[in-house]
Amino acid sequence: MTLTELRYIVALAQEQHFGRAAERCHVSQPTLSIAIRKLESELNVALFERNKQGALITPLGLKIAAVATGVLEQTARIKDIADADKEQLEGPLALGTLPSIGPYLLPQFIPLLQETAPKLSLYVEENNQAALGLRLRGGELDAILVATPFSEPDVVTQPLFDEPFMLLLPAHHRLAHKQAIAAEDLDPKELLLLSEGHVFREQVLAAFPHLRGDHEAAAGARHFMQTILPQAAAHCSHYTPDLLITRPFVKPVPKRTLALAWRVSFPRHKAIDLLRQAIQAASSAYWNYDTARAPAGQGVLVENRDW
Repeated sequence: MTLTELRYIVALAQEQHFGRAAERCHVSQPTLSIAIRKLESELNVALFERNKQGALITPLGLKIAAVATGVLEQTARIKDIADADKEQLEGPLALGTLPSIGPYLLPQFIPLLQETAPKLSLYVEENNQAALGLRLRGGELDAILVATPFSEPDVVTQPLFDEPFMLLLPAHHRLAHKQAIAAEDLDPKELLLLSEGHVFREQVLAAFPHLRGDHEAAAGARHFMQTILPQAAAHCSHYTPDLLITRPFVKPVPKRTLALAWRVSFPRHKAIDLLRQAIQAASSAYWNYDTARAPAGQGVLVENRDW
């Protein structure tokens, strides 16, 4: 029994599909399948039920996968301890991010990070919030960019800044003449939202609860003419002004809070602080919105005073 085999079990238990589990573990599907068969033979038990749709974990397999998850988490802690004496601002740093954050925030802070820590190499992975939490605890990621609320055992979560929501709509739309949009201006028949399961979708519906039932009932109409975006996405340069425009919402402005999370045991405190300060220094939302900011010392690198 090896740690690699345990990692395969956990991945397949979570994905319930050999192809997706293999892709997540960066191996071929036959490699993962053979390794799991080998472990089942060694233990003389069936961990998964195979079918055409994928793999269904057995009750015994569920118990073993839970133990395997704990073993991998403890292994990650051992690695963290071993890394404690290494140069904190050198080598790889694995960062996970939500798809609604990464494409807009990464281009803002990565140049600053490269300038301040040229020996630090950033590895970036996009995933949903639940998967990011699992991969962080398992040691596959060192830190993750998420939206609050977010809570995981043995994980520090530190808010970075608040990011207001904005409305994206056609330049000729009936609301284009307005300087700020009120909740009652939104027509659910025209509103395009992300599919179910996305954190940002739930945040939008929480900010505009009257849209929840109406939007779902109107989803088949297909007359979408507007969508709600976080500020970083609304301010990107992909929209032609004579075709698409953005408008803020009236106060109290709906918003989301972005946060940086990392394992309590992660020893590279300076790398986390540098990452946090680079994100905040490069973000327009941090400087142009009413995010509460505590005074910091000179320079980008500031030790975390909340530990």
